[in-house]
Parts: sequence; C-alpha cells; structure tokens
Amino acid sequence: MELSLSSRAPHRTPTPTFATARLVLRELSLSDAPAYERHFVDYEVIRNLSSAVPWPYPEGGVLEYIRDNVVPNQGLDRWVWAIALKESPSELIGAVDLWRKGRPEHRGFWLGRSFWGRGYMTEAVEPVMDYAFGPLGFEKLVLTNAVGNSRSGRVKEKTGARLIGRRSTSFVDPALTESEDWEITKEEWGAFKGKTGR
Repeated sequence: MELSLSSRAPHRTPTPTFATARLVLRELSLSDAPAYERHFVDYEVIRNLSSAVPWPYPEGGVLEYIRDNVVPNQGLDRWVWAIALKESPSELIGAVDLWRKGRPEHRGFWLGRSFWGRGYMTEAVEPVMDYAFGPLGFEKLVLTNAVGNSRSGRVKEKTGARLIGRRSTSFVDPALTESEDWEITKEEWGAFKGKTGR
C-alpha cells in the first residue's frame, strides 16, 4: 500500500549532544523535570522572560511543559538542549531553545541563578549556533532580551550579534516593557568565528 504525503510521519532532525570545555548539551527529556524545576522556578530567572511564562509558576508546570510542548516538537523545527556541567552530566542547570519560525526571535535560554557570571551561557550557545547555521541551514538568527537584562545582552555581544533595535514587549516582570532585538547572519557568524579563532 502506498502512503500519501499527508499520512507520513513528519521528518525529525536530531537534537545532537554537544560537549564544550566545561559543559554537555543534550536533548531535554522528561527525566530533566526535577532539576529544571529546581533551577528554573525562581523569580530572578523567570522575570526577564516573556509574559507567556506564568508567574507564580504552577506546581507540576515544568513536567507538563516538557511533556506537552518540548517532547512532541523536538526535532520538528524546534530543538531544546539541557545544559549540564561535564562533571554532573545528568543534572540540568539551564536550557537553550532553538526554533525555526521566528517570533521574531529564534533562540531562547535560561540558566540557574547559582551558575550566573561564569560564561556558561556564551559557551553553551556557540555549538547551537554552529548547528543552526550548519546542518539546519539557518541563514539568520534573530535574538532578543529584555532591555536591562545586561547578562543576556552580553551573550549576544560575545557571540557576534548586532543590536538592530528595540520594541515594546511584555515580560513576567511588569516593570520590563521593552526588548532589544539582535541579529546575526550565517556569513557574519563565520566571519566572527574566523576573527576570534573559535
């Protein structure tokens, strides 16, 4: 029996595991829910995120989010990595999310507060950018952060993105009302890596 195009299972592109100098990035799974909840459900982490993220965060919300939003879409124009330290690869400390359809941004991330200020996120996003511009065929990434979230802005600066503007946006913290929009093209990423020797 011949299958029609509409009855075929959608093609999934794998979410590969990456190892950096200090980190392991691996596909986010349901088993990560307890560590995700431990590090994510913290107002200082969540306040800079889109107002689509609920606060107070509901009990059991992390498991529901991974089960209902991440797992079914993993590899279908969305890829979510758990970030872990190499010495504790099973303990998630943050996450990087990449999606093909811009809203307008194509990437998001968060890191547990006790791990801030050590350069982990810059280290984590570099292989994700390589994957986006390489095997996934992205031509451009649009990246955003709340105005005033200087740590997130620095990650963009340290990975070669250009600030292209500001716009009104709502965040979990109602005092935050604008986002910065950044952009980097495939060519700019290649040139940045060549210049920095990365």
